[in-house]
Order: sequence, then structure tokens, then C-alpha cells
Amino acid sequence: MVKYRSKIGWFLVLVLLVMIGAVVYVLLKEPMGMGAVVLLLATLFMVYFLLTTYYEIGDGVLRIKSGFLINRTILITSIKKIEATNSPVGAPAASLDRLEVSYNKYQSVILSPKKKRVFVNHLIRLNPKIQDNTGL
Repeated sequence: MVKYRSKIGWFLVLVLLVMIGAVVYVLLKEPMGMGAVVLLLATLFMVYFLLTTYYEIGDGVLRIKSGFLINRTILITSIKKIEATNSPVGAPAASLDRLEVSYNKYQSVILSPKKKRVFVNHLIRLNPKIQDNTGL
């Protein structure tokens, strides 16, 4: 299995920094307040998902993993096309610099591998029928 880490976008880093700033602000204003605990837990939850989002290619499958919530497996032979997107739709992608992978008849998933070109080439090498609409 070859592992591709998710790219972490500046927008999500900015959101995390604002959340951390809010935690510090609330703690300075009201030490041990419940608001700070909630903000801290939400921030840690987001950091956890950012650090545990990755994609694996091997044994004829693309495995998508993001924290404990997402663990999806797609047969590489079922992939029809890959195209670039910056759709903000919720997805196992830690950046808005994304790829939409269409598979089966009407299914798709949005990903954000760090090495997009290498990732796409790897999938196409395993399934030459994949239509590459990434423009990379």
C-alpha cells in the first residue's frame, strides 16, 4: 500500500488559529470557563481529523481514511474519471485544492492529496481507462 497524505490548506489552518486564539482569549477572560473547554475540544477534534486524513492505493483499491469517521474503500477498476475541483462541500479533504474521483455509475468522492499528479498517475497506471480531467 502506498500512502498519500492529505494536503492541509491555508484556510483550515487559519480557522484553527482563530479557534486557538478564541480559546486563549476566553481562558484569559474567564479561567477554567466552560466556553474555553468546548472551544479547546472542538479545536483538538479538527486537528485530529487534519492529521489523520490520508489515502492509500494498493491491492486494487483506493482506501480513504479520515479519523474514526471515514474509512471507505473503492475498487480502482470502478473509477471512471478524476477532475480538479475546489468545491467547499464537506469531504475527507483538508484543503480546497481538491480532486473529485468519480466511480461506479453515479458516485464520487472529493480528496486532496499533497502530491496530486503522482496520486493521479498512480491510479491511471493501475486503471488506464480513467479519464484524467485534472489539467495537471
